[in-house]
Amino acid sequence: MNAFNSQELLENFDKHQIDLVLMDIQMPGMNGIQATELIKKQHPELKVLMLTTFDDDENIFKAIMAGANGYLLKEENTENLRQSIIEKLSGGAAMSAGVALRVLNLLRNPLPSKSAETKDYGLTKREIELLKQLKNGLSYEQIATNLFISYGTVRKHIENIYRKLQVNNKVSAVDVASKNRII
Repeated sequence: MNAFNSQELLENFDKHQIDLVLMDIQMPGMNGIQATELIKKQHPELKVLMLTTFDDDENIFKAIMAGANGYLLKEENTENLRQSIIEKLSGGAAMSAGVALRVLNLLRNPLPSKSAETKDYGLTKREIELLKQLKNGLSYEQIATNLFISYGTVRKHIENIYRKLQVNNKVSAVDVASKNRII
């Protein structure tokens, strides 16, 4: 079964015999982490593998806590992806090598909770969306297309982000936002 978004998957779930779900994090409507949590509450025996471009600690942690049985990056080659699915269906663990290393590091050094030691810098929801896109290495043109806004609007948001974070380039903006658990 193919589903365009998590809502479609949840609505048609009981109409199909499903053993494993490949779930992305970023989808229209409900994100894949929220969908995973709902699916695992209703069907704890079902295997859910995250298949995504997001390799940051927070998304990995949230996905696993939501019940994901594995976490694969879309950069995996087809054969590794196929083998990971087979391993998961056979009871094994499926995780991209880089993600496995991050998980081990997370176990050794858990994420700090959002507290007084981090700042939010007064960023808007839209500015945070832009920062997430920047973190994924997207160009201003790609961000404009993804967020259905103009190139000029992207540039204006970026200027505001730089001013609020007190930085003067993309790398610094993403670094400050990551360190303060904004993205």
